[in-house]
Amino acid sequence: MAYQPQQSGLRVYLQNIPVTLYTAFMTKTRKRSTWLRFCSGAPIAAAMVAALVPAGLQAQEPQPPGDADIAEGLRLYQQKGNCQACHGWQGDGHKGDSQMPDGANLRETKLNRAGLILLIKCGRLNSQMPAFDKFAYSDGRCYGKKQADLKAYPTRMPDPPATLQQREIELIADFLMAKVVGKGPMDHAKCVDFWGSEADACKAFAK
Repeated sequence: MAYQPQQSGLRVYLQNIPVTLYTAFMTKTRKRSTWLRFCSGAPIAAAMVAALVPAGLQAQEPQPPGDADIAEGLRLYQQKGNCQACHGWQGDGHKGDSQMPDGANLRETKLNRAGLILLIKCGRLNSQMPAFDKFAYSDGRCYGKKQADLKAYPTRMPDPPATLQQREIELIADFLMAKVVGKGPMDHAKCVDFWGSEADACKAFAK
């Protein structure tokens, strides 16, 4: 009598179940195996992508403005934007030109950096605060309005002394946040900090 090797219990069981059930069982098993391989490899894949993407393209925290940025913002505030004509050199609303509109006291404003950027970019509707973005009301980017919409307001928004690039607007906002907003009334110590040295304007304040 020829020797008949014994079959494992699992093989005997599989031979006695319907073909359709066997196919479904194996399909499910393969899918589960594929999913486990994918999950176990996902962290490795993520690490490989992170390693291949240049550092400059990965998300980075915004860097605080440096001294050079603050100085450039002051220059833009005084010269190209001529903000001091309405808001005063110290930003308190004591304007430097009597012929110009009265500007807000920026030392007491509650605006944050984003609010300042929006206001400089888009101006203030129904007021004499101009928009410094060249295309502010050309495509609805400011308050969802276009040039024709401004005619509905009694007070006409004047043209700015010069238009500003987005980076220039941000530099002015950074300067204001560092030296003006929330600083309270000007005094001698604040004046020296404002200019970075003992400027002539600081002589008006007692030490």
